[in-house]
Amino acid sequence: MPAQAALPAEYGAALAQRNAALRGISLGYSTREALRPWTERVADLGTQLVAARGEVIAALEPLFATHAGELGLADAALRYEAETLSAEVLEERLDRDLERGATGTGPHLDDVEIRAGERDLRAFGSQGEQRLAVLALLLAEAELVRERRGFPPLLLLDDVLSELDPDRRLILAERLRTYGQALITSTSAAALPAEPDQLVEVEAGDAGTVLR
Repeated sequence: MPAQAALPAEYGAALAQRNAALRGISLGYSTREALRPWTERVADLGTQLVAARGEVIAALEPLFATHAGELGLADAALRYEAETLSAEVLEERLDRDLERGATGTGPHLDDVEIRAGERDLRAFGSQGEQRLAVLALLLAEAELVRERRGFPPLLLLDDVLSELDPDRRLILAERLRTYGQALITSTSAAALPAEPDQLVEVEAGDAGTVLR
């Protein structure tokens, strides 16, 4: 993963250059020949980015399904399906891109689906289901980072616990303790999932008081 960390930025830069060239052609101060190198660059980096995303999603999916199931979200899964990208595909759609002044094909338009059974939770999930899915994905990402880097990440959770029932809070607390440090904010101490190692209370913008 570290070797691929620069891919999104590199792809984004190439995409911006191609989009600028598309607008230049439409305005009459550039040519299709000048566009071709950026088309090839976008296709090359886009293909690499799709492959890298697919690898990460494949690694996250079983971890996500396990954590979602523990939190009570049954049959949860991640799905990533990307359209094949190549210079030939981009060339075939060049006229459409020229009309729009932007590249209309590529991983910048892709989404990862989070599903429960046949339902796409983004469109058809309740707020509670969406919250559980986010937490399950966070735990899956933390586990994958720990496996690949050899040390756990610092987890930050901003007032995500108030809508969970006590049983789910306890399950979440057990998982968080296995992944190293976690910083949790809450508007109520009663919403914390377990006895914290340190509790800081902040009132009216005060810097905070360490209660224990």
